[in-house]
This record gives sequence, structure tokens and C-alpha cells, in this order.
Amino acid sequence: MFILFTAQTVEISIFLKNPTYEIDPSSMTREFLSITAGPAMILAGTSYLMARRYGSRLCGSFILAGGIITMAGMLYANTIIPGIPAQFAVLEIKLIPTIFIGVSAAVIAVGAMLFRVRPRPKRDYVFDR
Repeated sequence: MFILFTAQTVEISIFLKNPTYEIDPSSMTREFLSITAGPAMILAGTSYLMARRYGSRLCGSFILAGGIITMAGMLYANTIIPGIPAQFAVLEIKLIPTIFIGVSAAVIAVGAMLFRVRPRPKRDYVFDR
């Protein structure tokens, strides 16, 4: 989901440099946020909550990779924005990369925290009475 959001944000930024037809970039950006960025954050948070007690290097690496990909894509999208014509450079197009650079830093931190947790042995509740 992080890769899809990053690809959509970069692609809309590249398209807006030389648009071939008239679009509303504000509504397109909101649509991309609701379809990809929201579920990506929910999936990363849910994965962290499920794995935080026992630790999971695999889950942590997936979350960490998603954060790194998002940060790299948003940094690239941030370099494209100055080339967008004024009528298409709406507030959402300007703010989304900056906001998600910070969000991806938080996602990277959450993924890295799963590497720090030492796995605890799973208890067998039948024989622990």
C-alpha cells in the first residue's frame, strides 16, 4: 500500500507538469489518500500492535521498508512540485509530500522498534495451571 501511494503521488506530480487534459488535482489527491495512504497506515499500525509483544523481524522489516520507500518517493515528488504550473499547484499537491515525509519517519521508527523487542517464549496455557 505504501508503494502504491508513493507511485500515485509521484505520477500525479509528473502528470501535472504537462497535463494533456483538465483534471482537479485536489480531489484526485484526496482520493489517493483515502484509497492508499489511510489503509497503509492502518495495516502498519495493526501489524505493529499484533507483533509488539513477541517481536517480529519480518513484520518490522516490512514496516521499515514501507517507510523508507514512502520517504524516498515523497522526497522525489517534492522536487517535481516547483515545475507544476500555478493553476494546478493546489495546496494538497504542495503539502502531501511534506506531511508524508514526517509520517514516513514515524513509520520507520515503528518498524525499527520491532527489531528492538526480544521475542518472548510462547506460553502453553493448558499446562501452566
